[in-house]
Amino acid sequence: MKLGIFAKTFEGTEPLTVLNSVAAAGFTCTQYNMACSGLPPMPEIITQAQARSVADAALSSGVEIVAVSGTFNMIHPDPAVREAGLRNLATLAERCAGMSTDLITLCTGTRDPIDQWKAHGDNDTPEAWRDLLEAMETAIEIAERYDVDLGIEPELANVVNSAEKADRLITALTSPRIKIVLDPANLFEVATLDEQRRIVSSAIDLLADRIVMAHAKDRNPDGRFATAGKGVLDYGHYLGRLKAIGFDGSLVTHGLSASEAAGVAAFLKNSLDGNSAEAGR
Repeated sequence: MKLGIFAKTFEGTEPLTVLNSVAAAGFTCTQYNMACSGLPPMPEIITQAQARSVADAALSSGVEIVAVSGTFNMIHPDPAVREAGLRNLATLAERCAGMSTDLITLCTGTRDPIDQWKAHGDNDTPEAWRDLLEAMETAIEIAERYDVDLGIEPELANVVNSAEKADRLITALTSPRIKIVLDPANLFEVATLDEQRRIVSSAIDLLADRIVMAHAKDRNPDGRFATAGKGVLDYGHYLGRLKAIGFDGSLVTHGLSASEAAGVAAFLKNSLDGNSAEAGR
């Protein structure tokens, strides 16, 4: 697996500055965010020159752009917000080739009108599912137009809040453009070791043929998010299950400070090699 990190972990508004930091911390790939180019995360306009500067920085730094973030609230209660997000998604997709990537990561969204990462009681309603399907159909048309894939991440706070919901979405849409970004720390909050292993194994087995990226963060015993290797997630089990399905894509960490990046890179390398005591928890 290739070791990666969210580009926006590091300060900077110039692609080369940020990607050099990624490389210096020990990572070979990144999930890019347009904020690292001094733009909004979902810009209304991306020039050819701005896209090319990302590709040039990737080449110069030796850091592969494995994906670019395209997250917006796909089931926002205001249709105008959803429509604006889809317009900006098209802008991003059009420039992906210029940035040397073909994967956009998405957020399936929540009915919360303020925070797209906050759960809402209406997320499980038929209306929310209908709105997600409608938005995803438009997103797929955009993906087809610009030859990119769409990475969906199951997250407890979003309408797709489980591996089962992700599988349901894949079945409903019948598009090979839909891929999965798997983060085991987004599949549970508080769980026993046996429960988390069961949840993680089941998710990987169910979604195996669609997983194109694996995320790496952690959970504290009280359910709060933690830096990879600092919580309760059984990384030996998680990475072992990914290896068992033949996954050889990118393992991308996030939810950490820049000062922690080198240490997390070392932890993940040791975990992949099976040399870390923590990896066998």
